[in-house]
Amino acid sequence: MNIDNERNMNIDSKMARGIRLVDRDMLIFREIDRWRVVQGRHIRKLTGFDGQRACDRRLRKLIEAGYIKRKRVLYGVAGIYLNTSKAQMKMGLSTRSRKIRVEQIMHDIAVVDTAIFFNKRYEIAFDSMKTEIESHRLDGFGIRKHRPDFVFTRNKKLICVEVELSLKARDRFEKIIKDNFLAYEKQIWIVPDMDSKIARILANNKTTYPNIKILELNEMQAVVQDDA
Repeated sequence: MNIDNERNMNIDSKMARGIRLVDRDMLIFREIDRWRVVQGRHIRKLTGFDGQRACDRRLRKLIEAGYIKRKRVLYGVAGIYLNTSKAQMKMGLSTRSRKIRVEQIMHDIAVVDTAIFFNKRYEIAFDSMKTEIESHRLDGFGIRKHRPDFVFTRNKKLICVEVELSLKARDRFEKIIKDNFLAYEKQIWIVPDMDSKIARILANNKTTYPNIKILELNEMQAVVQDDA
């Protein structure tokens, strides 16, 4: 390595370490933290970037500065972003590494797609959505019970959203439906399609639990992709 190249690398390193954080950066850290999985296209929408290129440039700078990292976990699936302990410390949150459940990646991606759908279609603000992670934090350490993927209020009604791509044990599934009926004015279920067994079980339960609404995943994704 020649002297000029070494000098340039040192300058680049100092610039990365000395990055000036702005409010949007803190929002990026927050959204990465409160959803289980976020991709670059999600961050663009969650944090209000006008275009993907501008978003990607900022994410790259935050990676260089050691605040976030990008990880590829599944072949053919875009990488996901994670906060480093440096970003978590900035927000005063736990620096413990989050465990990525590979078998749940597609579900977690669909959850954020669904949140973007509700933001675009019904103007539900992202910061008004309480995610599963946030609900568990409010429950407190050691309390582990089912929480919806996210919850929001619309027209003074508390609404929960559940993305269900693979069928749980039927008893457990129906218990969640009942619990949601008691806790929320409306429970919205996102299913692979209306012909799936998941959709049929939900439809059969609508007589007993009339606050059930069923939507297909492709409806969420079509809206998100149209706005890409």
